[in-house]
Amino acid sequence: MTPATHLAALAAADRALASTDPLMRRLVARHGPCTLKPHWRRGPYESLVRAVMHQQLHGNAAAAILARFVALHPGSGFPAPAEVLGTSDEALRGAGLSRQKISYVRAIAEAAVSGVVPVSRSGIARLDDEAIIRRFTEVRGVGRWTVEMFLIFGLGRLDVLPIDDYGVRAGFLRHARGRDDIKPRELGAHGERWAPYRSVAAWYLWRAVEA
Repeated sequence: MTPATHLAALAAADRALASTDPLMRRLVARHGPCTLKPHWRRGPYESLVRAVMHQQLHGNAAAAILARFVALHPGSGFPAPAEVLGTSDEALRGAGLSRQKISYVRAIAEAAVSGVVPVSRSGIARLDDEAIIRRFTEVRGVGRWTVEMFLIFGLGRLDVLPIDDYGVRAGFLRHARGRDDIKPRELGAHGERWAPYRSVAAWYLWRAVEA
């Protein structure tokens, strides 16, 4: 997937979703065209480190810690795996990382050095979604949800439905008629009608919570 093909696919996704599901038809009408924009220049290693930084933290707090983490190695853009492994725990704690987060970030850096988590997107571009999920969730601190966010916002994959995401479920319940609860497995079954654009459906469900 490239930025150009992704943009064209979003327009097709809007039309397909609106035509196959009344819920999506209402959301597309309410929120307009999908503007999902992946971070095309971020590789898997950087994306996973950023995702782990945001786990269980408010967005502003995570951003502040991430900025201090990056500042530990000025001029490098984003700290390379070897730089992270060479940074003391004291320095990482000084940037605001908890002991648990330090262990996760180090595990990702080690996986990048070993090649399990490539620094470049080209290292996994030809793998399917489930293969990437299986590979990356072997790394300490990296769960399925984290990899799903990378698939959507890092690789621009269009058919990923993060059924364990609170916002996705909340958005569904806010606008689905006649439902006050839904289990992740049920959401997955309902979401099969949104294929092959389940990432776009998730984007609309996130917007549904905000509106």
